[in-house]
Amino acid sequence: MRTALIGLAITMTSPVLAQGIGHSFFMRGSIVGTDPNGTVVCVGKADGAQVGQVLEVYRVTSVPGPPKGISTFRRNLVGRVRIDHVFDDHFAHVSVADGRPAVHDIVELRRR
Repeated sequence: MRTALIGLAITMTSPVLAQGIGHSFFMRGSIVGTDPNGTVVCVGKADGAQVGQVLEVYRVTSVPGPPKGISTFRRNLVGRVRIDHVFDDHFAHVSVADGRPAVHDIVELRRR
C-alpha cells in the first residue's frame, strides 16, 4: 500500500498532470479555435511560447495502407502562424503568416 501511495504522489507532481490531461494529450500544439481577439492555439507559457515566434502548421491526413486495412498518417505543411499574444500557461493568439491553417491543425515551433 505504501509503494502505491508513493507512486501516486510522484505521478501527481508530474508536469503532464500539472497542465491538465486535456491540454497535455489532446489539444496541446493545435489550433483550437477563434475568439474576439483572433485565432487561438494550445501553446502557452508552460510550453515556452513567446511573442514573435513562428510556428509551422501541419494537417494530418490518412493514407490507405496495404490490403490488410492498416492506414498510415502523413503530416502536410499547410502554413505558418506568428504568436501575437501569450495569454496564459496553455494558450496564445496567433496571426496567419502564410498558408491556410484551420482548426485542429497541428502547430510546431520551427526548428532552425
